[in-house]
Amino acid sequence: MIKIKLPDGSIKEYENAVTALSVATDISRGLAKAVVAAKVNGKVKGLTEPIENDADLLLLKFEDEDGAHVYHHTSSHIMAHAVTLLFPDVKLAIGPAINNGFYYDFDTEHTFTDEDFALIEKKMEEIIKADYPIERFTLPKDEALKFVKDNPYKYELISELDENEEISFYKQGDFVDLCAGPHLPSTGRVKVAKIMSVAGAYWRGDEKNKMLQRLYATSFPSQTMLDEYIYKMEEAKKRDHRKLGRELDLYDIFEEGPGFPFFFPKGMEIRNQLIDYWRKEHKRAGYGEIITPIILNEELWHKSGHWDHYKDNMYFTTIDEGNYAIKPMNCPGGMLAFKRRMYSYRDLPLRTAELGLVHRHELSGALHGLMRVRCFTQDDAHIFMTEEQMKDEIIGVINLMKKIYALFNFEYKVELSTKPENSMGTKEQWDIAEKALQDALESLNMKYELNPGDGAFYGPKIDFHIQDSIGRTWQCGTIQLDFQMPERFDLTYMGADGNKHRPIMLHRALFGSIERFIAILTEHYAGAFPVWLAPVQVKVLPLTDRQADYAQKIRDILLAKDIRVECDFRSEKIGYKIREAQLEKIPYMIIVGDNEMENNRISVRVRKIGDIGTMFLEEFQNRIVKEIENKL
Repeated sequence: MIKIKLPDGSIKEYENAVTALSVATDISRGLAKAVVAAKVNGKVKGLTEPIENDADLLLLKFEDEDGAHVYHHTSSHIMAHAVTLLFPDVKLAIGPAINNGFYYDFDTEHTFTDEDFALIEKKMEEIIKADYPIERFTLPKDEALKFVKDNPYKYELISELDENEEISFYKQGDFVDLCAGPHLPSTGRVKVAKIMSVAGAYWRGDEKNKMLQRLYATSFPSQTMLDEYIYKMEEAKKRDHRKLGRELDLYDIFEEGPGFPFFFPKGMEIRNQLIDYWRKEHKRAGYGEIITPIILNEELWHKSGHWDHYKDNMYFTTIDEGNYAIKPMNCPGGMLAFKRRMYSYRDLPLRTAELGLVHRHELSGALHGLMRVRCFTQDDAHIFMTEEQMKDEIIGVINLMKKIYALFNFEYKVELSTKPENSMGTKEQWDIAEKALQDALESLNMKYELNPGDGAFYGPKIDFHIQDSIGRTWQCGTIQLDFQMPERFDLTYMGADGNKHRPIMLHRALFGSIERFIAILTEHYAGAFPVWLAPVQVKVLPLTDRQADYAQKIRDILLAKDIRVECDFRSEKIGYKIREAQLEKIPYMIIVGDNEMENNRISVRVRKIGDIGTMFLEEFQNRIVKEIENKL
């Protein structure tokens, strides 16, 4: 008898081998139609693969990350199948699933155009309607090599595999492709697909290899879901922080420094407002701010463990014939700051925070505006504490994160990541640390997902994935418990018993990095920042030169109240000035003509709703000051 345990704890029993699809059908026919794959004892499997022993079973839908991956992977084979039917000379390279879709790399003399997309999509529809069963088979390595002898890309991939390994292939109709799988049971399980773009891609990412053509595409279980995704992508293009950063003159990156961002005055206003807010909240929460050097000697990074785990991402230099590293993280400097004196148990918890500039060697292909750069300011904090203080300190950090994310109306999901294979420290230490994080989350009744094996090399962590206004998620905040660094640096405090004890350390970042957070905010607000964060809060627009002095007077009064204001004295029509201010996404426009000047009043226009009438300057001033103070 085979026992299948479901997530709710219930058990289903079968006399012989069973498939996940059969189990789903036993539960309900609706479920059987909705599931796309399964996790059997934690491993993703196809729905029709036999389960021959007792197992824990989790049925996956498209909404599940692993389920979407299988769905998109199958779709990539459907696209490759379609391309081979339309362009018989094509040679297939690789076609993996990626976030929100998939791609396939092709070697062909034909250059794919937008016109080809419709032809390929039509052929994909035919393959989907044919509902070909998708069948897996394996071959020994020598036979697999013979099978793909006419395809140099597949031949190379198989050649690198172990001699005793069985090589798996997937077949649908007359189409066969090398693949580890798993896949959907049949092509008809995919409902709609769309090719998004084409790009060049070197075989295996190596510029020494041949340039291939990469078709990017996506697929969904319904047309509605596809339409929503396309809308989201179009909206994302409008909100691209790289485009808006240039248009609004906030920031940019030049070819003279790839991955090294420049911030201009308006971008610095946003940056400084965020930092001012960060500083105030940390002072209230009992943190002391520090700053540590950008360059420290190589030996420090051996001691911290970063040399063994992170040196490929570091930059190095030589000073006075000694070897130094440019810091990729702030942590070792934080250790030295603690170690400079002997603390008492009465001093703990000790909370230190740092806006530290770090440098990391990212591959050029991974760079993306402010989202992925080579130098950035990390809003780190290190909390040194006793084991008894862990839970309360973690709760304190979580509450601070919740407060800050609420300011920007971010929703978020939380992940708890546990011990990875490549880790430092004892099992006992990891168990204590993981339990402390879990207990803190559960005491706050916070929903979280378990992410096994994805902790940092020195400790488990809680990650916050915020959701922006169009539904995309970004990993920002993190809380990491660390027993290792205090031990490596021999950090101690004097306990109540008069003996030295080892503190436990908590690493934490709220924004993640200032640069990346600004990029997220730019896209979240589509460049239309709230009043308190806007680089320019008010634009004064005189109708003619006659009102120039009055406009200047208004500007000076508002500046005295620390309101960020500009005047537009250009000899342009007022309609043009208003459109320009709208394009600059200015929250408030003050329009002054002869009537306003004679009556000592102003006409006010709001970015979101248009004209709101005339008022006295003091009335407007009180309104905007209140909005700024309340972070509106």
